Amino acid sequence: MLEAAPLTDGWILRHEGDALPAEVPGCVHTDLLAAGVIPDPFLGRNEAEVAWVGRREWTYERELDAGSAQEQTDLVFEGLDTAAEILLDGQLLGRVRNMHRSYRFDVTGLQGRLTVRFASAYTEAEAVRGRLGERPGAYAEPYQYLRKMACSFGWDWGPTLVTAGIWRPVRLEHWSTARIARVRPLVTVEEGTGRVELHVDVERTRVEAELVVEARVGEARARAEIDGSQGVVRLEVADPELWWPRGYGEQALYDVELTLLHGDEALDVWRRRIGFRSVELDTSADAYGTGFTLVVNSERLFARGVNWIPDDVFPSRITRERYRKRLRQAADAGVDLVRVWGGGIYESEDFYTACDELGLLVWQDFPFACAAYPEEQPLRGEVEAEARENVVRLMPHPSLVLWNGNNENLWGFRDWDWERRLAGESWGEGYYLGLLPRVVAELDPTRPYAAGSPWSGSWRHHPNDPAHGTHHSWEVWNRSDYADYRLHVPRFVAEFGWQAPPAYATLRRALPGEELAADSPGMLHHQKAEDGNGKLRRGLERHFAFPEGDFDRWHYLTQVNQARAIAAGIEHWRSHWPVCAGTVVWQLNDCWPVTSWAAIDGDGREKPLYHELRRLYADRLLTVQERGGGLVVAVVNQAAREWTGEVTLRRMSVDGGVLGGASVAFTAGAREVALVRVPRELEPDGAKEFLVANAQGLRALRFPAPDREIPYPRPEFDVELVPGGIAVTAHTLVRDLLLQADRLDPDARADRGLVTLLPGERVTFGVSGWRAPDAAAARAALYCVEPAR
Repeated sequence: MLEAAPLTDGWILRHEGDALPAEVPGCVHTDLLAAGVIPDPFLGRNEAEVAWVGRREWTYERELDAGSAQEQTDLVFEGLDTAAEILLDGQLLGRVRNMHRSYRFDVTGLQGRLTVRFASAYTEAEAVRGRLGERPGAYAEPYQYLRKMACSFGWDWGPTLVTAGIWRPVRLEHWSTARIARVRPLVTVEEGTGRVELHVDVERTRVEAELVVEARVGEARARAEIDGSQGVVRLEVADPELWWPRGYGEQALYDVELTLLHGDEALDVWRRRIGFRSVELDTSADAYGTGFTLVVNSERLFARGVNWIPDDVFPSRITRERYRKRLRQAADAGVDLVRVWGGGIYESEDFYTACDELGLLVWQDFPFACAAYPEEQPLRGEVEAEARENVVRLMPHPSLVLWNGNNENLWGFRDWDWERRLAGESWGEGYYLGLLPRVVAELDPTRPYAAGSPWSGSWRHHPNDPAHGTHHSWEVWNRSDYADYRLHVPRFVAEFGWQAPPAYATLRRALPGEELAADSPGMLHHQKAEDGNGKLRRGLERHFAFPEGDFDRWHYLTQVNQARAIAAGIEHWRSHWPVCAGTVVWQLNDCWPVTSWAAIDGDGREKPLYHELRRLYADRLLTVQERGGGLVVAVVNQAAREWTGEVTLRRMSVDGGVLGGASVAFTAGAREVALVRVPRELEPDGAKEFLVANAQGLRALRFPAPDREIPYPRPEFDVELVPGGIAVTAHTLVRDLLLQADRLDPDARADRGLVTLLPGERVTFGVSGWRAPDAAAARAALYCVEPAR
């Protein structure tokens, strides 16, 4: 039987003649940080002080003894970041240049000093650029010239920390006669029968050995011979339980085991978990343009999505528990789709396993983002090799429902002046429209492929045409007010977002000793977006009087604006289902403490946006929208059962008076949207009035004017400590009340975000992790919208 021996211990990192302890898996930055050689690059402006690390060569070493009674021993690296040569006692085993691949070297009977010598990623990228010529990109860093996590080189939410190291596990594998080299599982469901085809590749030491493979899935068993180096095992499971995305059914998973046999001797075993489900992507033309609707088990979905970036700029630090926690947060917010963005990585098995178990659909970008990528060697061969490996590696996961060719590169070619600057040079089109769809069609025909995001499906339409395919909505954040989300109904909104700073406790930890201000040195350093603070200010000034010199109010109001902006988009687009078939918020998470579009900040704390997503992505949503020159209440029902009831409407004044009311019956079918017309006499008239709609515990509000024009009363409310939290009772209208629990205690968390209370209403904020409850502190941690000054 194949024996695997992890090589985690005994590594050293060579640094200027010194030998430092090295952690494997790991990277140079984390080893230097552990040894006290560099300061924490996440704190203050330390990022700039450690920039030299990415410009150096680095060497990892340890002793290796590959002796074994077995016939062959392989040295297996699951991931090397990025350009390196591997030597054993000075003899070259091989050279590598791709972070996204694994590598295997025959070291049978060898022993001695194992050396992994990493070149600077800058040196490698600049050498390739020198041979192939300049290509345009969104950033000046040369990330498009090597197969490495692009955001290592910085992004508009991330630091420039160019890593190197043995970032995934390394081991010795001892084996005899043959081993399983690859298993490609094709899992389908047809007419109530689950079918599994296991396409097996083997590597041999003895070509004459007769080999068979045995497989089992549940009660099903099958056996097949290996012809040369390949074989196919086919199994059927009658009436399998289906795997469903969360909110649509259970996540049934089946254990698969495949054993390679020589006679009665088991040589190697492959084990995975699979799920039976069908997935289609409906891109058919209709009266509105070209659709983009995911269909799972014949059920058409409105995708409630988030974009995922690497959860740490040093991915080797992301543990199974951290993946689980972050994805659990996504699921708890009502998310059912996670897009793995193309400037990052193919994530670890732990990520996809958690998605399988939580019912989170995965949209997987191939790692290309915001740049023109050369199609010549040495890149082309690396692209194909990594695609083939990772398509097969991720195929067992039922959560994976879509392969996507790139992020924004087709759009960039058309709109970002690339076509003129390229002057006929290659830029990646051959990957997205040629190589990658061929690889997916050959290896994984069970899943759809999209050429890019955004992409209209054809050059006949603009790549970012909202009427065709996927759309990225960034003009609103960059140039206008979030109310403009309501001007269009894209077929699928794959990116849109609004910035806000991280939680207060996150800022205090990341910027120790700094007097916080929107434009203080540390705050500016942890704001990577072009004119980010300017856009935050202009976004605020459209709704509020700007709080000059008041950091706490600025911090609160920017959080409010972020939540309201995302709500404006999602409520509008969900109300237009099935024309619009999904929203994917930019972004779920951060890779360090930073002002960004994230719902969960770099320390894992939830912003108010996170809690707002729980409302926006619930199965049932109430929202007031404009239709046909008047107002309607959109009753959005994504549940599997019909929803019937009454919408209670109240036209109110901001001083608390009720100016009119009515109750209107509604019926919203399963997975449907019902529109309830608001009587004209109940539509608010002017800045002093607003509309309240209630139905079965849900509420929607309509304020017809920006906050700076609304004559709010001075907010009055009582605060009391109650078991497990803080209760607030309003005596006036209290709009967007927020408990910033981390101001009570860095470990404290609140169970809800922004809440608007009418006079006489009461709400309880559940609080966990608060070690010393105090009523005065509770009141000081509560913020709400106040009258314009």
